[in-house]
Order: sequence, then C-alpha cells, then structure tokens
Amino acid sequence: MLTISQLARTAGATVRTVRHYHHIGLLPEPERDSSGYRRYSAQAAVDLIRIRTLADAGVPLSRIDALLHAQQSEFASAITDIDAELQHKIDQLTAYRRRIADLASGETLALPPDVVALLNRMRGLGISERRVRLERDSWILLQALEPSSMPQRIRDKSARFDDPETTRLYLACDRSVDWDPHDPRLDRLIDDLDAWERRHERDGDRPKSPKLVFSRIHLDASPAWQRILDTLARRAEQRRRTGHGG
Repeated sequence: MLTISQLARTAGATVRTVRHYHHIGLLPEPERDSSGYRRYSAQAAVDLIRIRTLADAGVPLSRIDALLHAQQSEFASAITDIDAELQHKIDQLTAYRRRIADLASGETLALPPDVVALLNRMRGLGISERRVRLERDSWILLQALEPSSMPQRIRDKSARFDDPETTRLYLACDRSVDWDPHDPRLDRLIDDLDAWERRHERDGDRPKSPKLVFSRIHLDASPAWQRILDTLARRAEQRRRTGHGG
C-alpha cells in the first residue's frame, strides 16, 4: 500500500494534484487506516497514471472521468480517437514549423515555387543578395498587380539567364550599383547594354534593356543605375527619331 506522496511520485504528479483529483471526484479518496494515514492500492496508482497521461495529452478532465469508467472496448476506441487527434495536431504543428522556417527568407510564403527557384538560380550565378531581394520584391508586386502575367514573365526571365551574354550583363549591372556615376567603367557597360538592346531589336525581340535589371525598383540609391537608364533611354529615342535601329 502506498502513501499519498508515494502515489504522487509513482505517477509523476504532486500531492496537491492528487488532492485536486480527490476534490473533483476523479480519483477516489480512501479511508484512513488505524494509524490515521490514507493508503492507496496498486489500482489507484494505475488510475492516477492513466489520468496524468490523458491530461498531459490534452484530454479534458470531464472526459477522463468517463473514460475511467468505460468498458475496455470503449476505452480502447477512445484511445484510438485521441491518438488521431494528437496526430492531427502534430501535422498542424509541423506545417507551422515549416512556415516559421520560411519566414527567414520571406520568399516561399509569398511566391510560387518557380519564382523561388529563379531567385535561388540568381544566387547560384553570383548575383548579390541585395539584388535578389529587389528581384523578390518585384515579383511580389507583380503577383499582386498582374497575376495573370506571372507564368510568361517567369519563362521569359528564366530564358534570359540561359543566355551567357545576358547573364554577364546582369552581373555587371549588379556590381555597378555602388559605382560613381562618372566611373569610366559605366561607359563600357552602357555601350554593352546598348549593343545588347540593338541586337535584340534586329532579331524582332524588343526587351527594353532597362527591364533587364532595373524593373520596378527605386533608383534614388544608385546614381550609377540612374545614369545607365537615362543614357540608354536617350540613345533609344535618338534611334527612333532617325529611324536607325542598328
């Protein structure tokens, strides 16, 4: 026979918890013996372990009381249902954990897998994380404003990175973000971008070279990029006025 403290210790509970179960009628309280102590049987220990296990699993105490007085088959069926409920909660928590992990990048939460793959491809090409974040923000805006255009835009963007020259220019533009707007390297980059645009114009593909790198972003923080855009736009306008595409 067990004292109340021994009973509590056996079930991993406290004496206070055992007394609470006595108070609400969940665990019968034995009569005192001749020495004035309450003694608990092995069955009381089994019942207390059952109560604690079910309570720790989130089963309401009112339901536990019914289960303790149920037939064995009914008890087994209820345990199966409780296990299914716990599995459902585990699945939910696992999904929440994935979403919490995704918060680190903010990409998989807001963008389709094809765009996330494209952003990761950019990282693999050596494009800076600053530029990738700008690209990510551009796609988020596009998805909100022009969702129907997303599939074609994704295909077009992926195809651009299949072209080595386009990729080279993209990387060069990425590196130029912090250059002085009068850096002579910008002159060479502008010439390369202009040649790229004229070549695609002749091929009947008018991509508008500024969109190669600068689409949907603010340029105030990069005077170098602003100079690239202004110069390319001015040259394109001159070609339109003179009627020369090459």
